[in-house]
Amino acid sequence: MIGALCVGGSLGLLAGYSGGMINAIIMRVMDVFYAFPSVLLAIAICGVLGNGFGNAVLALSIVFVPPLTRITETVTAQTRRLDFVEAARASGSTALQVIRHHVLANVLGPVLVYATSLISLSIILAAGLSFLGLGVTPPQPEWGVMLNALRSAIYVQPYVAALPGLMIFATSMCFNLMSDGLRSAMDVKLNA
Repeated sequence: MIGALCVGGSLGLLAGYSGGMINAIIMRVMDVFYAFPSVLLAIAICGVLGNGFGNAVLALSIVFVPPLTRITETVTAQTRRLDFVEAARASGSTALQVIRHHVLANVLGPVLVYATSLISLSIILAAGLSFLGLGVTPPQPEWGVMLNALRSAIYVQPYVAALPGLMIFATSMCFNLMSDGLRSAMDVKLNA
């Protein structure tokens, strides 16, 4: 998730601040990734790269770059039009100084809140990839691997097979609640 946040945030800042042709190119490339559902794209990437922890992390990072780019681009474009950014440009600050001191400080809050909300989705996608045999391999502990191993126990002891699924649900809910708390603490209003 951190890799997706860095890449998506950088691309979104570049697209939102520069505008014009650079914005159009970056956002059309992200639209190509949006054409595929997240689960299907993650499965395709892991299918090409093979199973393993590193490939699953890379696949999930690629899947989450477009939404993070889009939210960063939207907030950056809104911030770029504000008076204090125009005043910083008029005072002779370079584009990098304006981005670093004025734009990034206002963009970081909404992007972090949105990225936190994507963590629960990444947990579910990672478990799904491992359940299908495309993520973490069986000697390593992971909830999707546990669900796959306990498939045969559903008819004998269903509560044992439900425990990894319950933990996935509980962890995802915790990250969703953390995202809501972070949004309330930062008083961020997302228009996505």
